[in-house]
Amino acid sequence: MATFAGISAAALLAAACGGGESGDAANTTAGGKTGGSITVRGCNPENPLVPSNTTETCGGNVLDASTAKLVHYNPETAAPENDIAESITTEDNQTFTVKLVKGYKFHDGTEVKSKNFVDAWNYAAYGPNAQSSGYFMEPIEGFGDMQCSDDECKAKPKADKLTGLKVVDDHTFTIKTTEKVSNLPVRLGYTAFSPLPDAFFKDPKAYGEKPIGAGPFKVDSWTKNTEIKLSKFAEYSGKFGGKLDAITFKIYQDAEAAYNDVIANQLDITDEVPSSAQIDDKYKTDLPDRNAQKAVGVIQTITFPPTKVDPNYADPKVRQAISMAIDRDTIIKQIFNNTRKPATGWVSPVVDGYKADQCGEWCKFDPAKAKAKLAEAGGFKGGKITLSYNADASHKGWTEATCNSIKGALGVDCVATPVVDFSTFRTQIGERKMKGMFRTGWQMDYPSIENFLAPIFKTGASSNDGDYSNPAFDKLLVEGAAATDPAEANKKYQEAEALLANDFPAIPMWYSTATMGWSDKVTGVKITAFGTIDFASVSMK
Repeated sequence: MATFAGISAAALLAAACGGGESGDAANTTAGGKTGGSITVRGCNPENPLVPSNTTETCGGNVLDASTAKLVHYNPETAAPENDIAESITTEDNQTFTVKLVKGYKFHDGTEVKSKNFVDAWNYAAYGPNAQSSGYFMEPIEGFGDMQCSDDECKAKPKADKLTGLKVVDDHTFTIKTTEKVSNLPVRLGYTAFSPLPDAFFKDPKAYGEKPIGAGPFKVDSWTKNTEIKLSKFAEYSGKFGGKLDAITFKIYQDAEAAYNDVIANQLDITDEVPSSAQIDDKYKTDLPDRNAQKAVGVIQTITFPPTKVDPNYADPKVRQAISMAIDRDTIIKQIFNNTRKPATGWVSPVVDGYKADQCGEWCKFDPAKAKAKLAEAGGFKGGKITLSYNADASHKGWTEATCNSIKGALGVDCVATPVVDFSTFRTQIGERKMKGMFRTGWQMDYPSIENFLAPIFKTGASSNDGDYSNPAFDKLLVEGAAATDPAEANKKYQEAEALLANDFPAIPMWYSTATMGWSDKVTGVKITAFGTIDFASVSMK
């Protein structure tokens, strides 16, 4: 998701993302007209639409269309390209100078200036603001002094500003990191690094309902549980606008319903084809010349609950046993028509630095070994194993199949448990109220092996849903970030990933392929390397 000039992306990190495309018309050619409005499958965002507090795709898809960042990720390759940044330069990978394009506008007509980035990042980093993406500011000098000293944040932190951020002038600011961070510019296209207009600080609550970004589309309204309406921003300053006049995200509680609406031309694009339509490539018959499929930077996992929430899964041997009890190959064949690849580790194959078989024997289906490993742990003490999932997307089939596999191999009852929608599901996880195992997935924020490790498994990280903590793992991440040679950085990250096999905080399930379908009213539908819709390429026929 990011780019810049001054230092080449290739020099910083061999971030070639890509991954092969398959299926029909993975990227259809645009030849449509300018203008028009489309409807897209949406889902309930977990939080108000503040960039630094949005870490899931329901809100993220809206913010991707309505925000602009320093850098923009190429939809085909995920390679970084400059957007609001005119240049990002460094001589030591620790002090970075950012120069902005002059005249770049927010949706309220105000200009995007250096202070809009500095103020936004300070807000994200300040502990009492409890921003879910505040963690991404951690590399910047002064982050530690802005954190709460207690869980309830009763005592104010030592500071409310990052010492590593300095406004030089309206169109120049500097970033100083605590340690060397060779891939920092690659990260800066992630939503958490969006600038915020002055209007945000006057009324953050109003902003969350109707965000003011600098992207090609502005948010006009958000009707909870129904729709989020966006329209073209007439004064958009960037290069990634496209032809559409409006996008409406229609919020569905059921992936099947969205899919059926696309078949009937009542919905223009669904970014999720249900598993029932994947079997025998049924979706290709349902939607001839109206479908696409692409390998993307997404991994599906199952996360174990924090020990303090549910101690029944605390022993790594129990976790490893459950993983070995899952027949990934059969589930992928029967549920997904072989459109997934069994995961052999925690990092997607589409990013540079991926290393196969990091999970080792624990990701190979072996009922006998699984049962022996569980016996070694003294059995499962919790009565029955549970696997929770959000019911507003197509997860019922594979979670039930997974539970059947676990039950058959281990002789322990396993129940797939639906939660009404994604917002409720994520809230329960975030508030540490979710007992038992729960499905998790990770769509890369930026094209780096580090992004599949640090935000999910580093101590205290924003998406560390299982509260995993290993000082040796954390140390290797710091060393990887500081390495100036991409090969050396990757080596450190691979060593960190290898430690996950010992502690087993989450079960790698499969690497994803995005499948989409669309109505006969639109053309030019492309799947990005992140598995999202490239709205810049879509047009009406």
